[in-house]
Amino acid sequence: MNLAISFYILLAVTVALLVIGVMIYNSLVDIKHTVSQAWSNIDVLLKQRHDELPRLVETCRHYMKFEQETLSRVMEARTSIAHARETGNLPALGAAESILRAGLGQLYAVAEAYPELRASEKFQHLQTRITSLENGIADRREYYNEAVRNNNIRIEQFPEILIARWFGFSARSLLKFTTINKHDHDLGKLFD
Repeated sequence: MNLAISFYILLAVTVALLVIGVMIYNSLVDIKHTVSQAWSNIDVLLKQRHDELPRLVETCRHYMKFEQETLSRVMEARTSIAHARETGNLPALGAAESILRAGLGQLYAVAEAYPELRASEKFQHLQTRITSLENGIADRREYYNEAVRNNNIRIEQFPEILIARWFGFSARSLLKFTTINKHDHDLGKLFD
């Protein structure tokens, strides 16, 4: 009789551990997909802004004959963002985003010196659209970073770390934007 009780106790403990393991696995899968969904939300906005930037630059180029360096900087940053996004290089994406934001800020500041440009409906529409996309990216970046933080904490906690390692769950990188100095716009350094 003691052998039968021992067997049932061992069976109950095994089933309990299996149920806990499945629950942990499922919660890690949920967090992983939350991070992927949060990234997809950012990616959609990045693509939309990517499509709008050439229109903005072309509109500005028509009025701003002597500001080609500013316009070129915006387009170089756009290209760097696209490359970093396609390769999944989040540190380079964050750096290129920072350069783009600084370039757009400079572009909008320089546009103040061109009354015809500021009065242009096309410029006003594009500026509003891109600013709206920038705000959306910032909001979604906050959500993405929170999801990444939750993912990274969960896969390092015990007993989740056991399941995470066994099934190959990995840490994800935060999307960080840095402050760019006025003259620090070297995009070549981003991909070294």
